[in-house]
Amino acid sequence: MAAATEGDRRQIKAIVYDASAGAAAGAIAATFVCPLDVIKTRLQVHGLPQMHPSGRTGSVILVSLQNIIRNEGLKGLYRGLTPTLAALLPNWAVYFTVYGHLKEMLHSYEDSNGQLTITSNMIAAAGSGVATAFATNPLWVVKTRLQTQGMRPGAVPYKSIFSALRQIAREEGFRGWYRGLLPSLAGVSHVAIQFPAYERIKFYLSPKDRKNSDDLRPREVAIASSCSKIVASILTYPHEVVRSRLQEQGQVRNAELQYEGVIDCIQKLYRKEGIPGFYRGCATNLLRTTPSAVITFTSYEMIHKFLLHISPPEEKHFKTHP
Repeated sequence: MAAATEGDRRQIKAIVYDASAGAAAGAIAATFVCPLDVIKTRLQVHGLPQMHPSGRTGSVILVSLQNIIRNEGLKGLYRGLTPTLAALLPNWAVYFTVYGHLKEMLHSYEDSNGQLTITSNMIAAAGSGVATAFATNPLWVVKTRLQTQGMRPGAVPYKSIFSALRQIAREEGFRGWYRGLLPSLAGVSHVAIQFPAYERIKFYLSPKDRKNSDDLRPREVAIASSCSKIVASILTYPHEVVRSRLQEQGQVRNAELQYEGVIDCIQKLYRKEGIPGFYRGCATNLLRTTPSAVITFTSYEMIHKFLLHISPPEEKHFKTHP
């Protein structure tokens, strides 16, 4: 019984370390790139800014920044930051708890180098993504609406995260909390691509005489995180556009819903804007997510190592990554 209790303590410590390091790293990155996140969300929902038909990425970002500052002030650049930060702790807590447990369950499928096979890593990442999507979707709905309500004259303003959750539940039912859930679940493919790619790139960047991918230098972590993020983002971006449009609608009281569901949204978006419509804000998203991934992963590795240095577990646990 004592051994089991000690083992439970070690497992809890591992979960706390992973969740704490992930949440802290995510908060740092989210604060740094919030203005680009606001622009990306608005491009996804409302398309290109007015009086700017060219669509060049750099100028679109500048025009969007100018429009937001002129109409809403500097605080407009940080709309949705509070629910973003509020969602990060449960987001990473759920993700790392499930991810670590699944990796431990699948460790018997490690290859000859002691690394989980790509298929096993994809299963662990996807399973964690599904659990996280269900747990945190209401907060991402609130974040999307806070970021876009400044562009909707008829939108009912939300005063806080909790008032927004109450108002959505009262006017749209609990179904309103889970708008965009199906695209979010489709977005599990993102982490199913990103995490195995990240783990594999880290492994290849490890010193040949010491295949320990947990001891890479920040520069090598930056290379692995940026490459895996770019590949995953390009391959899975369309689901983000569909998700944002579904999450944003319903904010104007008594307004008719523009999209009846995922399929209807995809069909209307394709008829109106074609394939480019599914990649609105993609370049901006890459400018945001690539440095965000670098900041998040590097911060995570540093914070996690610091926590392990302060109070290392007495026996090996299966390490997870953001």
